[in-house]
Parts: sequence; structure tokens; C-alpha cells
Amino acid sequence: MSAQIDQFVHQLLPAQHLRAEYLHLEEDFHNWTSLNVVQKLFDRVKERDLMHRPFLISPDHSLTYEQAHEQVQIISAHLIQDLKLVPGNRVLLRGVNSIALALSWLAVVNAGLVAVCTMPLLRSKELKEIILKSKPSLYLCQNELVEELNLARTELGLTTQQINFDVDHISGELKASTQGLKGLPCSFATEPSDVALLAFTSGTTGEPKAAIHTHADILSACFAWPKHVLQARETDLVMGSPPLAFTFGLGGLLIFPMYAACAVYYHDVPYRPQTMVDIMRQVGCTICYTAPTFYRQMASFIKDHPVPTLRISVSAGEALPEASRTLWRQASGLEMVDGIGSTEMFHIFISSGPGVMKPGAVGKVVPGYQACVLDEEGQELAPNTIGRLAVKGPTACKYLNDDRQTKYVQRGWNITGDLFTQDEDGYFFYQARDDDMIITAGYNVSAPEVEDSLLSHPLVLECAVVGQKDLERGMVVKAFCVLKEGHAPSSALIQELQDHVKTHLAPYKYPRIIECVDQLPRTQTGKLQRFKLKQLD
Repeated sequence: MSAQIDQFVHQLLPAQHLRAEYLHLEEDFHNWTSLNVVQKLFDRVKERDLMHRPFLISPDHSLTYEQAHEQVQIISAHLIQDLKLVPGNRVLLRGVNSIALALSWLAVVNAGLVAVCTMPLLRSKELKEIILKSKPSLYLCQNELVEELNLARTELGLTTQQINFDVDHISGELKASTQGLKGLPCSFATEPSDVALLAFTSGTTGEPKAAIHTHADILSACFAWPKHVLQARETDLVMGSPPLAFTFGLGGLLIFPMYAACAVYYHDVPYRPQTMVDIMRQVGCTICYTAPTFYRQMASFIKDHPVPTLRISVSAGEALPEASRTLWRQASGLEMVDGIGSTEMFHIFISSGPGVMKPGAVGKVVPGYQACVLDEEGQELAPNTIGRLAVKGPTACKYLNDDRQTKYVQRGWNITGDLFTQDEDGYFFYQARDDDMIITAGYNVSAPEVEDSLLSHPLVLECAVVGQKDLERGMVVKAFCVLKEGHAPSSALIQELQDHVKTHLAPYKYPRIIECVDQLPRTQTGKLQRFKLKQLD
């Protein structure tokens, strides 16, 4: 660890005996004397003499690697020299996928600061939880998304500096602040164990967990799945729907393209299935990232309007039904590259790929990782037996000051919370989640968090939330509500309850199905029997 002035994150790392075992790659970045992942990725492009290649593209702008590197250095210089931030300070970023957000993220990490990227759909309540945990020293926010952030900051009584920006290139306050800084030397040395990223993910209790990733973690991830499975080329153009606030999106739509020296296209506004297919065809997309639900919705459009340049379609974020894989193959002519990863492990550690395909299977373990299926006592199970997925590799779970570290890491293994089987050939087959997390269209939704929101409505006496299987979204959020005496269910009330949740939580978390019942199943001690509600699916 370098002589950071702000040791906040390092002081809240889990104790060494609570961490998973690291597996070291042939190039062991964790043992380097110095490492800044952003500098290293730009250096790799420079060493290959590809700085002239396009890197960040939007409908109105395009930056080469050389131009992006200059912008990153300018913003980094502003953060350190003008704003007086010190290595280890956290910077909260809020915006849709755009050139400006990508440059801001790279500049933050390049400057030795810790990026805390938040999803654009989050409301003030959720933002407050992240702010309280990460204690940012600066906020960088897209102009169109300031309302909820301002509300959160006001409710917390914060006066920490905030700079706003536009999505097109770098403009707004951020651009004005960096005028005149061109040409300033900008080199910020960090060590492999220095923290680059706090990635927030919801737990089953609804309280967000912050997964810590170092510079060595992120660079190590580049030399695992991207190197051995994805195998992107410098001529590739990458597109996708996952936000950069998800490590799935951050890796696929920023970090891994830099590793391959290829280009990324950001559309600046949310994709819809038809428009995504149209844009893929217009810009010549070759690699696409999205969730199974979205591929299923795109299938009919790409069948009628093929994208001849598309050569790789990556699916992750939720289980890929075999029917969806078949539908996409029939519509696009491409076999899906499926994968499972986690925020805690940064990205994909089990995946299909060229020559690694079996019906119904997610795939095999990615080179650089180990995986197996364990029973509750931590013993490896026989082939084709359902158990807990356990993983080790060059990345590992490190929660920020969170007791749930002991649940995710056990006996040196990362226990992902997924139930799997593994066959005699080493293929892994997803079965289910082992907790109450609902994965809908690639988004994680905590049942207790939605319940808490519903219970704040004056007409709801009791409620319970579960996931219900759904062909299009994988699962949908379903709520069982007991109304207060004197109130009867109606379509108007159902709509009112749904709208109520939307005002408190991100829109994708609202219950698409609400069923009013007379009582909820409970044990004699009053404990909710959620499994009985799931059996009604």
C-alpha cells in the first residue's frame, strides 16, 4: 500500500483471515512494486502503436486513444492540483453510459482516487445509503441526474463539492474547470493493493454492500476472461446495455475494450430492443453485451434486420434459459457467449465460448480461476449433485466493513450464493439462488427492500415479496399484501401501490404483480414462511 493520505477504505478492509485465497496468474500483478490500472492499459495501447485508433464513440463525438488519454490527464490534474483531492479519497460518479462518464471514471482512478459509480436509476434513499458508507470527497454528476443526488445531499446536510457535466464529450462545469490545464505533467503512482473501485451491490437485507477492488484486481481480470474467452480484436466495436456502475458493464464497456485496444460506442440514452438492433447495424457493432431478457426481446428485430458485423454476443447478469439461447441463435445465427460473474469477483469466472458449449450449461471455469460445488459443510460434492458454487481466482471478495464477508468467503472460497451442479466433463449448470434476491431482467432486487417500501404506504398492513418466474424477464417482483381493515383491493389501489414503490426505489424494483391476501403464512413464532409463497408460482 502506498503512502496514501486518506486511509479510509484500507482501514475498513476485512481482516486477512476473512479473505479468500488468491490464485496468482502467470503475470502476478499483485506482487508488482507499483501499478496504476488506467496508466497500464493506456501504456499497453501505446506499446502496440495503436493510440491513433478510435476508442470512445457517441452519436456526436469520437475520441482516439491519444485524445482520451490527454483528456484523462487533464481531468486528473484538476482533481489533484485544483480541487486538492488526495489519493484514497472517494469520488461518487453519477451518469448514464457516455464518453463523459467514461473519461471521468478513468481520470478518478488515474489520479489514485477511488471511483464510486452509481446507477442512474437510483433514488435519493438509495444514494444516501451509498454516501453514508463511502463518504465521498467529491461528486461528479450528469446535469440531467442532479435532482435525486441533490435531494440526498440536502437530507444529509452535506456541503461536499459537486461538479456537473454533460454527456457529450466533456462539457459543462467539468470542462470549464479544466480549461488551461493542457500539457501539465500528470502521473500518479499507485501500488497494486491500492483501491481503485467501490462497487455497490444490494444484499438480501436491502442494505447495500460495497465490494472493494484494487488496481491489481482489475488488471488481473483483464488477463482472465477477456484474454482466454472473449479474445476481442483491435478492430472490434463494442456496444451494450449494462451501466458502467455494474462491474459487468464497467468491464465489458470500458476496461476490457482498453485491454484489446478496440472501440466502444455509447448511445447516451437507454436502449430499447429495436433501436439497439438498428444502432448495432448502423455503427457496425461486432461485440454486444446485455442480459438474456434483452436478447430475447431483440431476437425478432435482428431476424428481420440482420447485423452482419456482429460476431460475439455476451450474456450475463442473470441465468440464460436454453430457450432464449436457441431463439437468439435462430434469429442472429450466433451462439451466445454465456457467463456468470459477480460484483464481488469483478467479472465473469465461468463461461461458455468457442469449443466450450453444452446445452443447458453456463460453461466451464475461466482459465485463472478454480470452481467447484460444495455442500453446507464445505465438502466437494459428487458430479451432478446440487450444491453451493465456490470460486477462487486472481480476484476475490473484499467487503467494506461488512459482517456479510463471512457469508461470502468461507474456508478460502468465494461462495457466490448460487446453486449449481457440475458434470463429469467440468461443465457447470445453474440451478437457482440460495437467498431471497430476485434477479429480474439482469437487475438485482432485494425482497426486504421492496417490502419496506410497501409497508410505508398507509393502507398496507403486512406484505411479503418474492420472485415469480417469467418467460421474458427471467423473474418478476411479486408482492403479497394484507390491507388494513376496511380497505378492499382494486385495480386503482394496485396501481397506487406500484407507483408508491417507484417514488421510493429505482423503477425496476417495483412489484409488477401485487396480490392482496387475507393473511401471510407464518410459523408459530411469527416468522414469515416465504417458501410457501414461492410455491404458489
